[in-house]
Amino acid sequence: MATANLPWKNSKRQQGSADIKKEKLKEITKASSNEFGQLGDGTEESRKHPKKVKLLQTEFVKSVSCGAHCTAAIAEPRDNDGTSSTRRLWVWGQNQGSNYPRVFWGAFTPNTIIRQVSCGSVHVVALSEDGLLQAWGYNEYGQLGRGFTGEGLQGARVLHAYARFLDEAPELLKITQVSCGEYHTAAISENGEVYTWGLGSIGQLGHCSLQSGDKELLPRRVVALDGIFVKDVACGGVHTCAVTAKGALYAWGGGQAGQLGLGPHHGFFSCDANASDMLLRNIPVLVVPNGVQLVTCGHSHTLISVRDGRIYGFGYNSYGQAANDKSTYAWFPSPVDWCVGQVRRLAAGGGHSAVLTDACSLKELCEFRLAECVNLSNSYMIEDVASRTGADALARLCERLREHLLARGICDYEENEDSNEG
Repeated sequence: MATANLPWKNSKRQQGSADIKKEKLKEITKASSNEFGQLGDGTEESRKHPKKVKLLQTEFVKSVSCGAHCTAAIAEPRDNDGTSSTRRLWVWGQNQGSNYPRVFWGAFTPNTIIRQVSCGSVHVVALSEDGLLQAWGYNEYGQLGRGFTGEGLQGARVLHAYARFLDEAPELLKITQVSCGEYHTAAISENGEVYTWGLGSIGQLGHCSLQSGDKELLPRRVVALDGIFVKDVACGGVHTCAVTAKGALYAWGGGQAGQLGLGPHHGFFSCDANASDMLLRNIPVLVVPNGVQLVTCGHSHTLISVRDGRIYGFGYNSYGQAANDKSTYAWFPSPVDWCVGQVRRLAAGGGHSAVLTDACSLKELCEFRLAECVNLSNSYMIEDVASRTGADALARLCERLREHLLARGICDYEENEDSNEG
């Protein structure tokens, strides 16, 4: 969901070639509600504009994950000489023990290299470089993967049991990726198998039947994907998506808002013969047969990028987070065609989406510069230039921005200086 990892450049968004990108020092800027200290400034005051997280200014931030009311980041000291990795986990916000970023080892030994972190609604899971998972937070639906549920806040513990077969004892596996949904979790093992656990009442775990009522308490292999090597997995509120090594997209779980990309009221399947009219899939179904490179899930929408650089979205679209169209729901994969540059990362939240792009040519670099200075008064001129030079994405960006500003009654648009405060 909003937990998709997203590396951030500095607040000026200086973009350029791959060499320039490597030289840029990465920082975090955040803006949002802050009632639980999730913005990392030591207060509980909300902000409308991004501001640097000062305690991480000495760190080179690799990735960020946002939960409902907490934030986690993976970073290494900027003074690292590069001879060894020192990626550490920083956490703050609700249930994280501080309104400021703090280094968190949890159940890992100190100096463990952290590869990835993902935040759910009330739980967090971190992946170490050697393939171990640790989870902490609330566990009322088994989302921590410990084999039991529990009330109250649970401390960090390493996961040691993964059920490949129900008739065999669980075993320890090496994990390569993890994603947290609202109350469920998914992970990929080193051999490309998908494991899911937590709440599964809407089919979001991908199992035809569950072992503990509406829950799965241990990580369990999604057998419907047997023989398919999965390279990417993403969890939404009540749905899950996976991308295979061959670029196919599979989806399962709740599809009430179109987040599975399968249409409004037909083609859905449930293992329960009496529930065939429900908008859910209990087992993975093929949505896009090939060409998919990246996937991310918001609470009720999904974004994918394909090999030709285009982005498609589907699901809840009331705020324009899933598609160009102004409809409330995008039932099928629909184009999002106003992003400038080559897509590197995708992220999605409840009512918004974000795309990290790079300029890989002089033309794209010029498009970035023009995109940064678009306002209502010059949007027609820039759109005209973009249309005549084949910069279609920039032209659509001008059109979208103009529509947005006019809808809000704004006569001009200027970047707020507060966003660059350090």
